[in-house]
Amino acid sequence: MGSQDDYILNVSNLSVELQSQTILEDISFKLKRGMTLAIVGPNGAGKTVLFKALLNLMPHTGKVDWSNRVKIGYVPQHFSVSDIPITVKEFLLFKSASGMENALSSVGLDSEEVLNKRLNILSGGQLRRALIAWAIIDSPEVLLFDEPTTGVDLDSEESIYRMLKELEKKNNITILLISHSTHIIEQYSDYMLALNRCVTFFGESKEIADPSIQKIIYGEPVCVHVKE
Repeated sequence: MGSQDDYILNVSNLSVELQSQTILEDISFKLKRGMTLAIVGPNGAGKTVLFKALLNLMPHTGKVDWSNRVKIGYVPQHFSVSDIPITVKEFLLFKSASGMENALSSVGLDSEEVLNKRLNILSGGQLRRALIAWAIIDSPEVLLFDEPTTGVDLDSEESIYRMLKELEKKNNITILLISHSTHIIEQYSDYMLALNRCVTFFGESKEIADPSIQKIIYGEPVCVHVKE
């Protein structure tokens, strides 16, 4: 239990309804600064919808209270670059004219190698890293990652999550990520919030290894109230 200043995000009774269908119902949780929270649950549980509501990109009821003047970076799950004929440098310039080399170095990319390459010829791993560089180039306090390793091989996936953990520790960044991987959730997040329209579980990420917890997360939804 910490003071109110320890929390960077406070969500209260968040609900989302689309075309008369309830997608999320009565979601409440708090997140402390410098923590990594994994958002988990079956397909269609509302994980990406939650991210969009947190970013005020989707109509919702309830309250989403971020710390005052918090700066947020976001990497979506799907980002098509097949028809975008711009280089990595031009892409990063949309966000900031400075800090390119530091941002690329932080995500394990060589600026001399990739800055002048077009996005649509990067490998899957390079593209995901470039997107993360774009998200962190202006030094956000919070990063939201919707399955940040979509389309990359297992070796690249592991290295990307290690890199995210290093960013969290080095810069005291708060991270929210969506993942289906039990290993990733257990190894690279502190807490997990399970959704299946409502909150079905909230607790330490290490508990994902417990088969009974997995049954709660991926079985029939049973709503729970997250304690303060």
